[in-house]
Amino acid sequence: MRVVFMGTPDFSVPILEALAERHEVICVYCQPPRPAGRGQKERPSPVHARADALGIPVRTPKSLRGEAEQAEFDDLDADVAVVAAYGLILPEPILEAPKLGCLNVHASLLPRWRGAAPIQRAIMEGDTETGVTIMEMEAGLDTGPMLLKRAVPITDRTTAGALHDTLSALGADLMAEALDGILAGELEAEEQPEEGVTYAAKISKAEARIDFAHRAPWIMRQVHGLSPFPGAWCEINGERVKVLACEAAEGREGAKPGTVLDDDLLIACADGTAIRPTRLQRAGKGAADRDAFLRGFRVVPGDVAG
Repeated sequence: MRVVFMGTPDFSVPILEALAERHEVICVYCQPPRPAGRGQKERPSPVHARADALGIPVRTPKSLRGEAEQAEFDDLDADVAVVAAYGLILPEPILEAPKLGCLNVHASLLPRWRGAAPIQRAIMEGDTETGVTIMEMEAGLDTGPMLLKRAVPITDRTTAGALHDTLSALGADLMAEALDGILAGELEAEEQPEEGVTYAAKISKAEARIDFAHRAPWIMRQVHGLSPFPGAWCEINGERVKVLACEAAEGREGAKPGTVLDDDLLIACADGTAIRPTRLQRAGKGAADRDAFLRGFRVVPGDVAG
């Protein structure tokens, strides 16, 4: 197939690579380079960099609403467009230009978790599984008919970072399978059910601060759902600390939430529950396991996190 690929972040790179092995990727669309680093020099996105390395032409329009951009897209004469975390809304002329339309790699089991942050929301809401859906795109937000769907489990130790990598690899495999099925005439689209629709709103800054007045299971989901980025955080001894992983532990009945209960960083939560962080990060420092963190940052029983 003649494929146009549209994606921007790390999540999309394995999908581009899988397509390039099996099909003719005639052009890649991604978000424009953004200032990054100390010098604020413009840096191409991960997809842009990988497409350059593969020798595939790259376009980085700020919008696809203009007639000139839409005409350029139409002139590619693509069989299909594959979209994976692109970051721009596709107007109708773009959706209709490829012969077989636009297919999306969506990181949830639709119709659950339509929208911007499906990986994080699935963990934070306590889902026991999530997955990838390959869908035909239409004008609505992740509302199109589904072609393929595959699930993966979520455990109480699953972080957003680990789940991101798992779903990225699964998305690459599933999109390859979908295109093979379309070529063979063996794949039929299925409309999404009306029941079970949820929306994965973008993560706000306010959601990242840990409130130990919640019970330990809630805090664990918050920590793991926001790890490694943006990272759930609290203040300990006046310093902001990210908690990137934690485990539940036996607390102490009546302990005030946020109180450090022992020398190994057991922190009281609501209703006698507690968490023990296993990986942390101080501002301006690298992430560290708990033992290494405590060697460089003194925390004693009675200190308060919050």
